[in-house]
Amino acid sequence: MKRNTDHNIFSGLKVVDFASFIAGPGAAVMLADFDADVIKVEPPTGDMQRVIVKVPPQPRAEENYPWQLDNRNKRGLALDLKSAGAAQVLERLVKWADVLIVNFPQSVRKKLKLTYADVSPWNPRLVYADLTGYGDEGPDAELPGFDITAFWARSGLLAMTRDAGAPPTLPIAGSGDHATAVSIYGAIVTALYRREKTGKGSYVTTSLLASGIWSAGIAIQGALCDAQFYPLHDRKNPANAAFNVYRSSDDSWFLIVTEPARWPGLAKAVDREDLLKDPRFAEPEAQMKNAAALTAILDEAFGAKPIAHWRQALLQGRVPFGVVQTPGEVVRDPQLEANGIVVPIEGGTGRLTRTIASPIQVHGVAKVPARLAPGIGEDSDDVLQELGFSPKDIEGLRAGGAVPGPMPAPKGAVRK
Repeated sequence: MKRNTDHNIFSGLKVVDFASFIAGPGAAVMLADFDADVIKVEPPTGDMQRVIVKVPPQPRAEENYPWQLDNRNKRGLALDLKSAGAAQVLERLVKWADVLIVNFPQSVRKKLKLTYADVSPWNPRLVYADLTGYGDEGPDAELPGFDITAFWARSGLLAMTRDAGAPPTLPIAGSGDHATAVSIYGAIVTALYRREKTGKGSYVTTSLLASGIWSAGIAIQGALCDAQFYPLHDRKNPANAAFNVYRSSDDSWFLIVTEPARWPGLAKAVDREDLLKDPRFAEPEAQMKNAAALTAILDEAFGAKPIAHWRQALLQGRVPFGVVQTPGEVVRDPQLEANGIVVPIEGGTGRLTRTIASPIQVHGVAKVPARLAPGIGEDSDDVLQELGFSPKDIEGLRAGGAVPGPMPAPKGAVRK
């Protein structure tokens, strides 16, 4: 495959992605977006993310959209690491790579001889990026980690993102994984910078738990300081009525974030400037004590007119707000295409014609066009030849079961 030859940041960087599901592969996508050459290594049966679209409560679609999102712009190599013949392929991959991304449990890595101690002697400049659920050490290091269990539940996020009286609910699938992908990406880039300065590779790591606690950092730091927490949010009796969720007459929900300096703008926006002289609301402390009464007043005002009116009124009053959008509304938001957040997919067909760009932008540097994710082992022959295996060698690897035959790309898809 001919690589993009313009001046993208990671042009020439070689990445081997052994990770499964979302967080590790998502970090590899971020590198690929800036033209790194990423080889996705899967077992003969494929990464389990290929079937997650069929598992409720994931949205149902004919296209395997989760797989495409986290594996675009990669080449596919199928490899049975349990096979005796896989060892020579693994060694050549490590010697070829600048970055290797893994998320197997430590016990599995040891059996597969894929630990940092196993592979680093082959390539002292290697950046070995390790993702776990709960960290490499401690009593739960070997527990399987998912974003809902490690990032959301154990970090405290799930306990805090609910209303009073409501049980914890299921967060959006993959949200913790994608946040953690940015952490892994940052660790890799930090290690690459260190290598530029020292010539040495690194073993970098993060976990879903660490990323979740960083995301919940304000609250967790408060707990470290024995801070006094307010009760869970109660929309009708909140801690702060000017920091709350409201509904318009056409059933649109929206949030307002109004610090004391913007209180006059909010009162004007709802055509209730008389509230500025009301002793219950004139000062921030009084507002807090009378939050339920102010919420009832704002409920009545906001419920009287449609969201189009409130967009204009709140903008004029310089009151920060956010309309609560469904996924179907989000993809029609003009900010997405204007800022390159959603981009076209080369070779995409049917409904799979656009995808989400990774969140980092470097002005003056264009990301490579999004290409479809590979089928299982779709590029195995090309990759093995680049690693120095002859056609006879490849035939032997196939005969021994280390490298299965290539699977076709998704029906109707054309990778370029």
